[in-house]
Amino acid sequence: MIYQFRSKAGPDVIMLADLTKRIFDILGRPLDPRGILTVEQLPDLITALETAILKDLEERAKVNEDSENGAEKPKLADRLGQRAYPFLELMKQARSKDEPVMWGV
Repeated sequence: MIYQFRSKAGPDVIMLADLTKRIFDILGRPLDPRGILTVEQLPDLITALETAILKDLEERAKVNEDSENGAEKPKLADRLGQRAYPFLELMKQARSKDEPVMWGV
């Protein structure tokens, strides 16, 4: 399934269900077929996603460090920051222009 996120503050962002589910799990929100992220919710949601991206980067750095020391390198999923960046930017633009982010409409 494909999700299209819209806001008057910026360009639409289209994501596949696997990434959208991963992001919404991080945000602590249910992934409904349609919904809205209100202006009031955006600051906390942005902080949660940025924190998860930093944690992902730290885990990757540790894995790289361990693999350089001879440990077997586990397979990691795609970089969260790279995949979530367009959605994070849309939320930041929406927050700065006091606009909600909607999907499924």
